[in-house]
Amino acid sequence: MSARRHPGKRALIAAIQADPAVIAAVQTHAAAQGLAEVAVWRTVRRYLHEIIPTFNPLVYRGVGHTAAAALLRVLYRVTVIDHAPGAARALPPDAIVIYLMNHRSNADYVVASYALAGQVAISWAVGEWARVFPLEYLFKSFGSYFIRRRYREPLYHTVLERYVHRVTSAGVTQGLFPEGGLTRDGRLRPSKIGLLDYIIGAARDPVLASRMYVVPVGLNYDRVLEDRTLLRELRVTEGGAGSSRWHQVGEVVSYLASSFGRLSTGRWQRYGRAAVVLGAPVSVAAWVASESAVADAVPGGSAGVPGAVSPEDVPVFERPRADRLAAVQRFCDRMMGEVGRLVPVTAVPLVCAALQTFEAEYVSRSALLARVETLRGALEEAGAVVVEPALSVAESFERAYRLLRMRRVLSRAGEGYLILPRGRELVSYYANGIAHRCGEWEASVRSRDALPVDGFFGR
Repeated sequence: MSARRHPGKRALIAAIQADPAVIAAVQTHAAAQGLAEVAVWRTVRRYLHEIIPTFNPLVYRGVGHTAAAALLRVLYRVTVIDHAPGAARALPPDAIVIYLMNHRSNADYVVASYALAGQVAISWAVGEWARVFPLEYLFKSFGSYFIRRRYREPLYHTVLERYVHRVTSAGVTQGLFPEGGLTRDGRLRPSKIGLLDYIIGAARDPVLASRMYVVPVGLNYDRVLEDRTLLRELRVTEGGAGSSRWHQVGEVVSYLASSFGRLSTGRWQRYGRAAVVLGAPVSVAAWVASESAVADAVPGGSAGVPGAVSPEDVPVFERPRADRLAAVQRFCDRMMGEVGRLVPVTAVPLVCAALQTFEAEYVSRSALLARVETLRGALEEAGAVVVEPALSVAESFERAYRLLRMRRVLSRAGEGYLILPRGRELVSYYANGIAHRCGEWEASVRSRDALPVDGFFGR
């Protein structure tokens, strides 16, 4: 598998403007809005310049990789696990690869790109949050494209769809977060299929379909940089009180000052583990073939009704839009189910899940270590990817405790540990990230969920 050159921006703009679907969309938009077509074409060109990146191999391979490596060495110990060893290397040289992954942090872009460095240059779909200097320049230099989330104008989506189709057909590797945004409570969010549908649309061409593969990727952290901000946003969505922008700015400044102080005095400690797990590639052609096969082989027609045809009896790309999207949704849900199975279990989520199973805020050390051991065994038995399984339970716990103590989540008290008031919601947040893999313990982990909490927000 090798990375292919991103198409030139000028050539892409010319090709998309000549696309029959875009021409038809311009005419429809002009008629509906009572505008001259020349004015609508100006809007199209604005959309294209906004969306299309200017991939710079020097920035990506040189500055980008070097900066990512340096930053990650400061923040985390990064672990990359290939859950299907050799599967990616067995793909054909001209494979078109789409990486689907869960979205826990804005650091996901950096961590995943770093994990795959030397294999591919990933083009990410990035939301408007990053359209500020210098992030916009950097993301576009890396080959990423910007999208307007929750923007429903048909003209814009036609332009975006044709761009995605073009770069997919050109063989550009893409990274996608089907959840559509960061998880606020630690759980996997329902998947959205808009961009995936645009990408898979290239599989209408059987030759392209035979080259397309989707690779599930699971991500997890001992510390998500934005965790308290995400919990605050969750509280606001649930009707709770938010904090002013100045208060948030003050928190960021305080955090940066504190971090700089620790770095300059040699007291800096990394935020534990960032882990990436790569799954086995799934052939898009195989999915198209399975979806396009006659689903109901009952003699006399679909569901036994003579002459009746169900949507599943029609090739997937020949179905009405609603039926095609339903098929894409099934595929996306299946892939996100695999992503959920690949989410790695690092020390902090493991300990937090164990803490959630107790009804008390104070837990003795012996009981807590025993529960961590039981949970880890259950996770391993369920096939979960436990990071550093060779560590003893005590060693794994101590690594987690160091971070939880630093965050003022957990405190040693006598022969046990006390969950501090400001820590309960973080315990719930990190436990939620792996609760779906805890088997018979899942209900116990979920039952103590305390999100959102209208309480303390500290460092």
